[in-house]
This record gives sequence, structure tokens and C-alpha cells, in this order.
Amino acid sequence: MEVRSESSQVRCDKFQAPVIPRTRLQVWFIRICSSILLWTCLVQLVAVGELWHPKFFTDLTNRISWVTRFPTRDEVVVPPPQFLPLVAARNYTSNGFLKVSCNGGLNQMRAAICDMVTVARLLNLTLVIPELDKTSFWADPSNFEDIFDVRHFIDSLRGEVRIVRRLPKKYNQKYGYKPFVMPPVSWSNEKYYVQQILPIFSKYKVLHFNRTDSRLANNGISRDLQKLRCHVNFQGLKFTPQIEALGYKLVHILQEKGPFVALHLRYEMDMLAFSGCTHGCTLEEADELKRLRYAYPWWREKEIVSVERRSQGLCPLTPEEAALILQALGFNKDMQIYIAAGEIYGGEKRLVALRAAFPRIVKKEMLLDPAELQQFQNHSSQMAALDFMVSTASNTFIPTYDGNMAKLVEGHRRYLGFKRSILLDRRKLVELIDMHQNGTLSWSEFADAVRLSHEKRMGQPMHRRVIADKPKEEDYFYANPEECLCEVTNCDNSLGHGNSTQV
Repeated sequence: MEVRSESSQVRCDKFQAPVIPRTRLQVWFIRICSSILLWTCLVQLVAVGELWHPKFFTDLTNRISWVTRFPTRDEVVVPPPQFLPLVAARNYTSNGFLKVSCNGGLNQMRAAICDMVTVARLLNLTLVIPELDKTSFWADPSNFEDIFDVRHFIDSLRGEVRIVRRLPKKYNQKYGYKPFVMPPVSWSNEKYYVQQILPIFSKYKVLHFNRTDSRLANNGISRDLQKLRCHVNFQGLKFTPQIEALGYKLVHILQEKGPFVALHLRYEMDMLAFSGCTHGCTLEEADELKRLRYAYPWWREKEIVSVERRSQGLCPLTPEEAALILQALGFNKDMQIYIAAGEIYGGEKRLVALRAAFPRIVKKEMLLDPAELQQFQNHSSQMAALDFMVSTASNTFIPTYDGNMAKLVEGHRRYLGFKRSILLDRRKLVELIDMHQNGTLSWSEFADAVRLSHEKRMGQPMHRRVIADKPKEEDYFYANPEECLCEVTNCDNSLGHGNSTQV
């Protein structure tokens, strides 16, 4: 039996290829190819799976992106917050596609996105993921997905509006289709969009809004739509995991060292140039700022008298003025001050007085390793997102100018339980500062006057100020979204009867 078995084995071996031992390189090549194949299958599975069970695949891909991230040394790893429970997608017949191009900085675009989602919901449209401004002063090349979590944006709003990443091919310009392009009228109400915008879709299935700042009124909008604006702002627009991780780390570093003030020191080159505010600048600096203003043709106001602008409270406080106000408000020199801003005009020399009064001044560039910030360099909106997170989490938030970031942070802090935001009355403060510096007011008189004038400007619950026919002068919806701060139909009990500011 053994002989026959061996001969049979020999005959079989004649028909087999000789066995060649595998080299280590071949083994690694097979492993790499197998890994690529597995990942390709997973990506395809996710793409198909979104059609059948989007919640599962949303969580799966979110966890994968988090696990495959490599934290830097000493990084405080905070997992991204869980998504809100998904509701069923709203079933409606779409009247067309709404394409929007946002203009301005991060927070101006953020508010515009909230408004455009609301308009799409009102008119039963399909919204295309918004395009972000790349041509403004900051020239930030970031796309929507570089700043916000696109999947979360789509999923968290599916109960309200249908959102797609891009237009169907048949509506693409390279295929000869030309959408109707226009800017909607600023501060418009529901009637305008229903009566003047909706009929356009009967002829053009794609409408492109090429400007979106302040295109929806602050007031006179139905309560459900006001709440939708809040839902987009507070829950739908979530920063990318990379931005959130670094933002959480900044907050953690600051909180470990005690309470901190986020000072939005809007003393930056663009702010000074376009506002015409040159108080404290040299003649050479004032000329440079004026040349910059003239270099941008879209900025209509060219000749500006800085002294008049400042006396009207229309200029940001200088770093020196900010130091005086912080001291008058009662902050001592041991308070930790986080500068939430870009590059201060004039550099470190303009911060000398502020640092002398508050030695514990820090910026994100001082708290983080340069390698951690490298991916955000030359992306002003992504850097602003980090400052936004820190400002929202701070013990006290103080903006030196009431721009878009100041207003949206104020609104977020109200939403988070009316966290203290000291909203400076710059017109009053400039008057007090000048009186103190010319010897008219002693320090104690100056400090008392500053504190007294801001007792009711701490971000307390109150009604928005409404000014008929003057939407630019009334309170901004996103700074005080009162409809979203209490659940009852009438908010008077929560906001106080004495806080109504109808004008």
C-alpha cells in the first residue's frame, strides 16, 4: 500500500507547478492589495447603504474618521458629540433647486446658510450645499465641507428640507443649462419669497442666489420658520471633527488654568480699513488703511472722517481702550484673557498696554503647537471657527465691535443658558474714556459710570428691539433668537414684561 501511494504521489506531482517559497515583499504586496480591496468594498457599501439605512452608516463613517485620526502629543482627545436622532425625511414634491453663493466671513455666511435653508423649506425647494466666499478680503479657499460636517448637516435637516451635494448633471452649466442668477432683496419676509421668488421656478428649475447676507427679515417671520433658523444654527451646522477636536483642546487648556474671558478684539486691518477708524494709528498707518479701502471697488464708502465715526460709536475699541474698560468692569490683572481675533493691526506693539494691565493674555498661537495649527493656516474661516468655539465656551465674552461674530456668539450664549456676554455701549464708552483721559472724570467716577451703563447689557433675557421700516437698525435675529429660548407661545414670562423694546 505504501509503494502504490508513493508512486501515485509521484505521478500527481508531475502535473503540479513547482512550489516556490514566497518572499517577504510578495507577502506585503498581497496584504496591501487586500487592504485596498477591503476599503474599496467598504466605501461602496457605505455609498449604497446610505440609501437604505443612513443613520447606521453616518455613525459608522464618523467613528472611522475619528479612529483613523492620529492625535498629536499631549492632545486632549474629545470624541465628537453624538448626532441628533434622525427623523424621517420630509416627503414633498420639490419645486426646483436652490443654489446659493454666500458672501462675507465665517459668521456672516453661517447666518446666511440658516436663512437659505429656511427659504428652501418655505418654498419646498431642494437646497444644494452652499458655496462659500473665496473672493473677499480674506481670500479663504475653504469649501463648505472644509468647515462644516456635511453628512451631519444633511441628516440633521432631512426632516425639514431636502439637501444635495451638487446639482444633477442635466442642470450643469457645462451641459448648456443656465440657471437664473439673482440676489434676493435684503430683509425680505415670507410674502416676498412666496409671491416673487417661487413663480421663477415655473420657468427656471434652478435659481442661483449670488448674495445671501441678511436676505431674510429679523421679525415678522412665522414662529415655525424662526425655530428652523435656530435648528440649523445650533444643531445643523456642526464643525468638522478636525476643527472640533482642536477647539475642544483649546477650551480644555484654558479651563485647566481657571476662568477666562474671551475678548473679541476686532482691531484687525480689514475692520479698520473698511470702517475708516484710525484712532491711535500713525499717519503712515492711516494712509495705508485708506489705500486698502480704495483698492476694493465693492466697498462703496471711501471718504470717512474717523473722529466722527468714533464719536458715533461705530469704531471698534483700540487695545488701549479695551484695557481701560476691562479694568473698569472689575477684572483684575490675574484674569486669563483669550484674544479671539486674527492678526492685530500694528502687531505686538499695540498690545503693550493690554498686556501690562493683564499679563495672562493668550492667543491660540501661544497655546497650541505650530504643527497643530498648520492645517488651518491661510484659512481664515477655519481659524475663526476655533475662536468661535472658545468664545462660546468662555466664562465671559466681550466683543469690542458688534460684527457678525459678536452677534452670533451672543446668540449661542443666550441659547446655552444666557451665559454672560458684556455688550459694550461704544458710543457711551468713548465719551467716558475721553472725559477720563482729559481729567474730567476721576478713575473711580469713570469705573462707576462704565459699570452702571452696562448693568443691563450682560446678555440677560430680553425681547428683540423692533424698529418698523428700519431693519438694519433693529436687533439682529441671530444675536437674540427669543423664539427659540422658551417653549411657550408667549415668551413674556421667560423674558420679562419690562424688557419689551418695540420702537
